Amino acid sequence: MNDLDDHEAQRKPRGVQAVLLLSMLLASLGTSIANVGLPALSDAFDAPFPKVKLVVVAYLVSLTATVLVAGRLGDRFGLKPMLLLGLGIFTTSAMLCGMAGTLPQLIAARGAQGIGAAFLMTLSLAMARQIAPPDRVGQAMGLIASASALGTALGPALGGFLMAGFGWHALFLAQAPGGLLAALLAAALLPAATSSAKTPRPSFWIMRNGSQMVGLVLNLTVSAVMMATLVVGPFLLTGPLGLTATAVGMAMAVGPIISTFAGLPSGRFVDRWGPRAAVSLGLLMLATGALGFALLPERMGLTGYILTVAILTPGYQLFQSGNTTATLALAAPEARGTISGLLGLSRNLGLVLGAWGLGAVFSATAGTTELGFAEREGVLRGTRDVFLVAAIAMSGALVLWRRASRTPGQDRAASVP
Repeated sequence: MNDLDDHEAQRKPRGVQAVLLLSMLLASLGTSIANVGLPALSDAFDAPFPKVKLVVVAYLVSLTATVLVAGRLGDRFGLKPMLLLGLGIFTTSAMLCGMAGTLPQLIAARGAQGIGAAFLMTLSLAMARQIAPPDRVGQAMGLIASASALGTALGPALGGFLMAGFGWHALFLAQAPGGLLAALLAAALLPAATSSAKTPRPSFWIMRNGSQMVGLVLNLTVSAVMMATLVVGPFLLTGPLGLTATAVGMAMAVGPIISTFAGLPSGRFVDRWGPRAAVSLGLLMLATGALGFALLPERMGLTGYILTVAILTPGYQLFQSGNTTATLALAAPEARGTISGLLGLSRNLGLVLGAWGLGAVFSATAGTTELGFAEREGVLRGTRDVFLVAAIAMSGALVLWRRASRTPGQDRAASVP
């Protein structure tokens, strides 16, 4: 290990893992917990929705803009100290959010919290890869993915509970104790880090293999498709399928729940069969699920929607575990923070592409920009067209991956030191 003391890492493996999982969970929780409070914030600050929405957007934009910087700083100054810095920024900003007296103050504090979250997401992933035994890298990546999914899924539910009992301030103040706990545990349990500054290299050196670039491109594409399910899903469920708001929430919780429990099995699959097989199977399931999303809900109603999600979600977990393992395995040890940042950047850009690009396709083919008033046939047509495009994209991604991963040893990339 370059950044970490091997002896220390082996002494406290479970404690280290718990710190990293908690860090990832906190950062993911921050992405979704504020959404439920937007109406209350609009009332509290007497502000229109477009302005209040910046409370969510500021977090996501600053997170996306900072992930690569966080990775580079982790490589330069050590993963542990930079993770502690991120936890400090995240925790302090959460408290400032809860104490904000004006909407601009809240937006600024949320932007700062997103910067802290970038350190948490990027460096917890890099450190998990750094400390994982060679035969358990896939499991480590799967657990990190599960923590991310759990945080995102838990956000709206926890946010609703806090809002009902304590008001909007609690949405942010409640994140501070978790951040403080993670910081204390990180200081006590994470193995000591050293700087990799002795061997500075230009920014382009980090790509050792063309498969890494393919992995980043596929990460972006798959994230766009998964975001499309979240953008299109509510309109499909409330319109053609006729579900109530409560039922829509329950139906859309199926994916995150499956994702939470699929992380560890997908990681074990990677360790057993290799990342090449995991990514291939994951992309095949994503292509099948996208095709199902285009066709099944119209024919089978809610059952078709749930069946489709039950195919897409494990496919996504297999892809994430395999692609992350393969991409980080090909990175030089002193560049894993940077590569983790690139993975986060490509994922976030994919989410934006899915929300805006595929969302625009949906709006155009549905026949109206006012989707809340779209006719049943328009929503079904839009859903069908978006996910036919997604199925084609996933099929192309599978072909690209199979070609790029023919490099000898790529199917066992998890064993690369």
